Amino acid sequence: MKAIVWTEYGPPDVLQLKEVEKPTPKDNEVLIRIYATTVTAGDCEMRSLKFPLFLSLPMRAYVGLRKPRRMTILGQELAGEIEAVGRDVKLFKEGDQVFGTPGFGLGAYAEYICLPEEPREGVLVIKPANMTYEEAAAVPVGGLEALHFLRKGNVQSGQKLLINGAGGSIGTMAIQLAKYFGAQVTGGDSAGKLDMLRSIGADQVIDYTQEDFTKSGETYDAILDVVGKSPFSGSVRSLEENGRYLLANPPLSQMVRGRWTSMTGSKKVIFGAGSPTTEDLVFLKELIEAGKIKPVIDRSYPLEQTAEAHRYVEKGGKKGNVVITVEHNSKT
Repeated sequence: MKAIVWTEYGPPDVLQLKEVEKPTPKDNEVLIRIYATTVTAGDCEMRSLKFPLFLSLPMRAYVGLRKPRRMTILGQELAGEIEAVGRDVKLFKEGDQVFGTPGFGLGAYAEYICLPEEPREGVLVIKPANMTYEEAAAVPVGGLEALHFLRKGNVQSGQKLLINGAGGSIGTMAIQLAKYFGAQVTGGDSAGKLDMLRSIGADQVIDYTQEDFTKSGETYDAILDVVGKSPFSGSVRSLEENGRYLLANPPLSQMVRGRWTSMTGSKKVIFGAGSPTTEDLVFLKELIEAGKIKPVIDRSYPLEQTAEAHRYVEKGGKKGNVVITVEHNSKT
């Protein structure tokens, strides 16, 4: 089968199209024919190992000191069709259309993948009936992370939420979920994304390249910083009493300051990624089928151009999601 192999730590060119052995499902696994995957900012960071030192060292120790060894195929979202099932599988059958995340073993940049029917670190459920494979692949990571932070922040009807970096995969889902929960949402991002943010439900928008929201005098019940660039002290000051500052991608300094802020006052700083669950992805699926949320797709690339897609995502200007389509000779 064709796969994009992660050959070294470095720039997008380390991702190379190769022929690798097609996997065979174990007794508790399903074989998925992948039709779509995505490129996230997290994929790019992992490829190059551009993490803070306290993260990059254990990552390198786990994946491989000099080059990737434990995992050699990236890709953390997928949508496809189950081609075969192991004899102990109860939840799925051949022909089921599914979407989800493979977990820390990754592997979605390929024509096929084998996953346990209940992945230990990932999640796999039946695809929404009203979505293409390309749309479904763009849901799990952004949707699950957005849901995690909104729940941790206890965002409720009537509250005011500001999302800094609202134009990416997490932010675009967070806007729609927060509106579903009844919140009033302000989305901050660069000027080219503001019309899109309005189109998916943002009540107000801010061009964060021109305006510092912490100096506007506005206060919020919760602030979700997706990109890790909001001024810490100013953001805390911009919270109402008992407000929540939600950090999806914080530097170490903000983690330390956040712990202290949470210990010494009524305002809470919350960070840490969530663990995907079947229940949460089913919840998102039901909202999708009810027409309440949908992924924003900027552009798509064929599997062969995954390195080019990484180059585009690394520029930092994507709107929502970048999708990789996986063609099969026998696909109808």
